[in-house]
Amino acid sequence: MTAATAHRVLATLRSALNAAAREKLIADNPGRYLKLPPARRPHAVVWTPRRVKERRRTSVRPAVAVWTPAQTAQFLDFISGHWLYAAYHLIALRGLRRGEAAGLRWCDIDPDNKVAYISRQIQQVGGALALCPLKTPASRRVLALDATTVQVLRRYREEQERWYRAHGRRPSGYVFTALDGGPLPPDYLTQTFTQLVRASGLPPVRLHDLRHGAASLALAAGTDLKVVADQLGHCSIVLTADTYISVALELALSAAEAVARLVLRAGRRPPGGGKIRRPSAPPRAVIAA
Repeated sequence: MTAATAHRVLATLRSALNAAAREKLIADNPGRYLKLPPARRPHAVVWTPRRVKERRRTSVRPAVAVWTPAQTAQFLDFISGHWLYAAYHLIALRGLRRGEAAGLRWCDIDPDNKVAYISRQIQQVGGALALCPLKTPASRRVLALDATTVQVLRRYREEQERWYRAHGRRPSGYVFTALDGGPLPPDYLTQTFTQLVRASGLPPVRLHDLRHGAASLALAAGTDLKVVADQLGHCSIVLTADTYISVALELALSAAEAVARLVLRAGRRPPGGGKIRRPSAPPRAVIAA
């Protein structure tokens, strides 16, 4: 069990015991005396050539790892003929959780205005699929779609409808469906993704890491942090920054170069412009006696 999971279990236990104490079923809540070590949120890291080489040497992978833009494009190109290509394309570019992708319905997508409404998720409860509320209130959001993703979804819907007609199936209204036309189990999305990654030969990532990757891609493209937080359904940019800002290596290098250029330019030019200053004589070294 990870430290984060232990903290969630303890929070649930304390809540239940607090309810029992309010109902006077117990005299006190013993859970409030329990202390756990602080849980540190793992930071996402990018599969740079150095990390790929290190993994080949040690077989150790980071807890949360994301692909570079080139690796993401390579994976999407590799699975372009797969029937779930549209699902993984949507998750990789827009950062949906797997339950959100499984719970997406065609009525939630407005291709003309390039938006999708994220309002429910599919979860497996007691061995059966159930339509459930989202993880947090902030997860309910309007998701902007790029033109390429809209085109992918339209083409997928056309192929889906042709398949339904050919096999005599009645559509359930869900975007990503099983062979019987019903909603797709989230576990199936995960298992299929794992198999596809292994077959592609790319560095290993989890399906949830595609969500991390979507955030890193947005940051690397220069998207404002608040916009990225809204895209992911986070209630605060603090969570977004803490988890994802470390993956934007290209963005950090670009910012560093921009700062250096700004300072050097300011030091060589007088305020308001003018010619570059050059010293009239080379500076003399001052040697302390």
